[in-house]
Amino acid sequence: MTASAWITEPKAEILDLRHFSSTDLRAVLEEESRRWSDVLQWDYQGSREMILRYVDSRILPGYAAVRDGQVLGYCFFVYEGNKGVVGDLYVREAASPDVAELQEQLVVHSLNTLQQSPGVQRIEAQLLLHEAGTVSRPFLRCGFRRHPRYFMLKPLGGGAEARRPQPPDIELRHWAEGDFQASAALITACYQRHIDADINDQYRSQAGSMRFLNNIVRFPGCGQFDPAASFVAVHRASRTVVGLVLCSRIRKDMGHVTQICVQPEQRGRRVAEGLLAACSRELQQRGLAAVSLTVTRANQPAAALYERLGYRTHRLFDAFVWES
Repeated sequence: MTASAWITEPKAEILDLRHFSSTDLRAVLEEESRRWSDVLQWDYQGSREMILRYVDSRILPGYAAVRDGQVLGYCFFVYEGNKGVVGDLYVREAASPDVAELQEQLVVHSLNTLQQSPGVQRIEAQLLLHEAGTVSRPFLRCGFRRHPRYFMLKPLGGGAEARRPQPPDIELRHWAEGDFQASAALITACYQRHIDADINDQYRSQAGSMRFLNNIVRFPGCGQFDPAASFVAVHRASRTVVGLVLCSRIRKDMGHVTQICVQPEQRGRRVAEGLLAACSRELQQRGLAAVSLTVTRANQPAAALYERLGYRTHRLFDAFVWES
């Protein structure tokens, strides 16, 4: 046996993310950005730069995996009142064959910190970049519920998107700034006793739904909000908002439906089909190549509807929820 056979790679350390700067993390996030583009056709640049700004401010809680002074991966989380949210997890390919081990260590450190934080009664995580099951073990060991979700994609090439006839008492129009309050009330009504209200507790109250809308419209976490491709369905007689589709640009040639919901009393009348068709038609007219959305696997009626409209499952990922 040669001397080199006895040499092993030193074990990585898991250290507080606030000890590091954007210079230390940039290579990790640039590789992660390429992964988002390759796997999900998603431009992660806006999110990447926002994360790096928070890293430089030394206020972003989380952990980094470090070996020989080099950051190989990271996981960060945020606090929202009595809730913690795991924001992201990534380990560089250069860490192979220890990628899975480092991912698990980063998750375990983050979850332990969150569960031991005073006042934290709930933790949520949706890790879109990771295939379902690949990072589930530490979450399940820590008592989380797991909800598999589909990332679905619809190409916009070929013939023009057909207009979907709407009931005569319903009209569709573009989203407007004045729609926040009515849309928050609609979201809350639509998700009562719904599986997605277990995944995202913001849906459970009008105040939470308003925060959700502000995050979608004002911040780039789910892409750049596209008001021209976002529509509301209005009941003509009462002028009530009874349906909603919100869309963001996640890449120059890609749209993403961040919200689609229809008032329970209006379901089965093809209002959702009309909203999604209007969104797709607007994106198609501007030359975008595709549009995506996510849906919980347990919500089979919605998944079946999206398949009928031309969406195909591109990836299965996990959402996790813990409550004290």
